[in-house]
Amino acid sequence: MYDDVMKTMLAEYGAITLKGIHHFIPDKEPKKYLYDLVTDYPNRGGKGFRPGLCIASCRAHGGTLAQAINPAVTLELLHNAFLIHDDIEDESFYRRNKPAMHRYTSQSIAVNVGDAMHVLSLYPLLKTKEHMGHAITEKLFLEIRHMVTESVEGQAMELGWRQDNICELSDTDYLRMILKKTCWYTCIHPIRIGAIIGSNGKVDPDIFNRLGYYMGTAFQIQDDVLNLLAEEKKYGKEIGGDIIEGKRTLILIHLLQRCNETERKKIKAHLAKPIKDRSQVTAHYILNLMQRYDSINYAKNISKYMAGAALKEFYTIFSRLKDSRDKTFMESIILYMINRDY
Repeated sequence: MYDDVMKTMLAEYGAITLKGIHHFIPDKEPKKYLYDLVTDYPNRGGKGFRPGLCIASCRAHGGTLAQAINPAVTLELLHNAFLIHDDIEDESFYRRNKPAMHRYTSQSIAVNVGDAMHVLSLYPLLKTKEHMGHAITEKLFLEIRHMVTESVEGQAMELGWRQDNICELSDTDYLRMILKKTCWYTCIHPIRIGAIIGSNGKVDPDIFNRLGYYMGTAFQIQDDVLNLLAEEKKYGKEIGGDIIEGKRTLILIHLLQRCNETERKKIKAHLAKPIKDRSQVTAHYILNLMQRYDSINYAKNISKYMAGAALKEFYTIFSRLKDSRDKTFMESIILYMINRDY
């Protein structure tokens, strides 16, 4: 049941957000090399967690869809801008079952489209003044500023580890990086922003930080696992791409901590090469090691633990709010993470 609720409402809020994105895209030239491309990644679909959480948090706290939609559009534009740039930085081939933008245009055009989406995301946020006034809108700008800052800092950490081929990492290193790179912009700030709007600034947004951290961490670890195990068509990216790209996932960190010296040297040699020179044969070898050393199951268990902690936080915080469709929707996302079948 929770699975149906989650999928139905993600689709509903996703469609509303996509319509809002189209509303804010200029109808002018250059279209072929810019504005038509801005809607490419959003049109491909996606999970829609960020706008969904923002709208649901707003409505659960007494707000309306009209109040939440523009900030939700801002979040989704920023998310897709990050994806375009991430695909370039990771040298990815696919995004949502289609070629990554830089693969069918060029890196230069894709970078420019991502830059444009960052700029375009600001106007919907500014338009929030019409519903919420200047003071609340200023609070939301500060939320977005913090969210983007944390995200790029987390990305810098991961890119730096890959550039310098740092392999002596701990679970704590990974969790710190994911807090910055994923949790703030996937869960914490969308929930905070929605609650600020819905309560007209009366709620203390810091109460959602632990909830969003646990949710975001569970989400990211599950995404890392799916990259290794899911069917490519279902997942929407190249399977095992994280191994080729050298991402320091919890799975890889666990493996590097437990494999023998010969195996570790082979993994480090693989990661030391440019991405284009990394072998699929070696990537398959590393995947087999991850299974042999139970690294994937280890990550699954950590994800389940985090999702369970998120559920406890959710009940603690949201028990004071009246029952609603949006409250049930947020609960269903966490229950889905706990019961997810890989």
